[in-house]
Amino acid sequence: MGSMTPAERASAVAFALRNCALEAMTPGEATMRAAAAYEQGVQDVSHLIDVADEQTAMRLNILGPNGENRLSDGSLDDHAANRADAVFARTVLLAERRWNPSGDLDELVAIHRGLFEGVFDDAGKLRTSNTTREITNDRARANNPEAFFPAGLIETGAHNIAMELADNRNLHALDREVFVQKFSVIYDELGYLHPFRGGNAMVLRIFGSRLAHDAGWDLDWGMVTRDIYRTAKHTAYRGDISAFERMFEAMLRPANPTRVFLIAGWDQGPAH
Repeated sequence: MGSMTPAERASAVAFALRNCALEAMTPGEATMRAAAAYEQGVQDVSHLIDVADEQTAMRLNILGPNGENRLSDGSLDDHAANRADAVFARTVLLAERRWNPSGDLDELVAIHRGLFEGVFDDAGKLRTSNTTREITNDRARANNPEAFFPAGLIETGAHNIAMELADNRNLHALDREVFVQKFSVIYDELGYLHPFRGGNAMVLRIFGSRLAHDAGWDLDWGMVTRDIYRTAKHTAYRGDISAFERMFEAMLRPANPTRVFLIAGWDQGPAH
């Protein structure tokens, strides 16, 4: 625990910022000062969590007339921006503490719990109701409860995807082009599975980064914007994963085994 190099800490912080930014979440100044102290090795990750949670509580107290309860009954999609500090810090904590890379639903649940425990009360809990995709201008699609995978079949769907991964040896030892194609399929399937009420995309970017790294590739999220990501996701909704393939092709580098795998920008630290 806590034995990350300065380059790894910088990498974890940069990824956490980008993973939040892709959901329009920006941590405040006090949290970023704590993150800088963490990067420099002056403070450990628990200090970053303390500062971030204090900032989150302050934001919510300012917003809620009676000091809104910090543990929301909502989920990431509902009131995310106010909890940016807490989620950012937990992303860094996940990078440092890790989780069991089981390649199945248990791994997704572990990441979700790590990101949102103490922030949302549905951390690590599967959604129990059918849900449509985010607000869309396509009324038919918005009213279709099967726009995401049926809630009652999430375990079955996740099992099938895990089996598909296992059959493909977790995408190990594939040529770049083949890896991009197969990875894009898995990524799209997990996006459709949508196992949690909120926070699915944040979890998926972490899971995907871990999966790619263990298969010999690192993903650089530093070049991905909200528009690029959203376009790829919406194109995939319509059954066309080519935008995901283009996005991942541009992000992919041979894995650096000495680096933490949550990466947002190749200029981070002395290892590059």
